[in-house]
Amino acid sequence: MKTILKTAALVLVAGTIVLPLTADAQTAPKQAAAKQADPAVIDAYLKSTFGKAPPEWQARIEPDESLKTCNNFRNDVPSAEADKIVQRELAKVVFPADGKLLGDWKEGKKIANNGRGGQFSDNEKTVNGGNCYACHQLELAEVSYGTLGPSLTSYGKDRKFDPAEAKQAYTKIYNSHAVVACSNMPRFGANKFLTEKQIKDIVALLFDPESPVNK
Repeated sequence: MKTILKTAALVLVAGTIVLPLTADAQTAPKQAAAKQADPAVIDAYLKSTFGKAPPEWQARIEPDESLKTCNNFRNDVPSAEADKIVQRELAKVVFPADGKLLGDWKEGKKIANNGRGGQFSDNEKTVNGGNCYACHQLELAEVSYGTLGPSLTSYGKDRKFDPAEAKQAYTKIYNSHAVVACSNMPRFGANKFLTEKQIKDIVALLFDPESPVNK
């Protein structure tokens, strides 16, 4: 959510930049690059947008160290900075104490299809979902799905149901920046949006041989 808000703010603020009328097709891009939006202006815009929101909602737009780096480089971070982000975020990943990474794939399917949670209209009883289908295809039979992320069909089968690959999947769902710096995928576990059990159920959806993902 933070990344989306930041991106939207960049677009809105950048859209107010007016180039001199004398700029031609060659000089305009250089002038635009020289007049990038001031981060302080962006932060002020975001805070004014959420000014009437409860404190816990306002806290959501405060970027952590990793997200600040991603924003400063517009997600195109140098390799050295990317390594720092991955190491920093990997330290935040908490693996199940029982050592089991796979839960119930049937519950995982429900979570993948659930797009609720984290919205003003949700009440305290709302169960957060992963909304996985908004970005990925998970079943070959699925006719409506997002394409922002890669297809996950046959995910476990293609990886020979390797436990190490399941651990990597758990890591990415828990904290995507621990695998790919500045990934657009939500950091579900690190931001406490999904519970450990929910993450295990999604991993089962990807790796259980009986899951429709692997059929």
